[in-house]
Amino acid sequence: MLPDPSLELTQYRVTFFFGPEPVAEHPNRLSCVFNVKKRSWKGGVQVAVEIGLEQLERARQTLGWSKWLDHVLTGIPEDERQGYVARAEDLFAQALCACKLDLALQAGLVQENQQLRADSWSRELDRVVVAHQTVIKSHILTELDLAEGSSLPTAN
Repeated sequence: MLPDPSLELTQYRVTFFFGPEPVAEHPNRLSCVFNVKKRSWKGGVQVAVEIGLEQLERARQTLGWSKWLDHVLTGIPEDERQGYVARAEDLFAQALCACKLDLALQAGLVQENQQLRADSWSRELDRVVVAHQTVIKSHILTELDLAEGSSLPTAN
């Protein structure tokens, strides 16, 4: 998910690989891994993007996450609701990691496998969450297969 594609970001092809996964040596962090390929590179690299649980909580508070999620899941049957909540939480962490990766891409990324630590881009990510909250929420609704303003799964 690229919330604000700029000319610089279009030079990159970013593919979500996996996550969020707990970071073994840091239980208060999650990590998502992305494959990143720049047009001028012969091959891509993997970038592991960490997010601290405290940063996730700050973003939840900023977006009114719990209230919003309850609202969008109103019409979901109770026996299916927990699956939606778990998936939404994963998607939220993935979206924040993708936003942090976008910040790193805008600054320039070297062609090597790397890790963006939880404390990197922290203040900038807090600002991005505020500025792009509509895009983040829309992305999550799309991935959950829920229409905007409706809590019923869309027909395929």
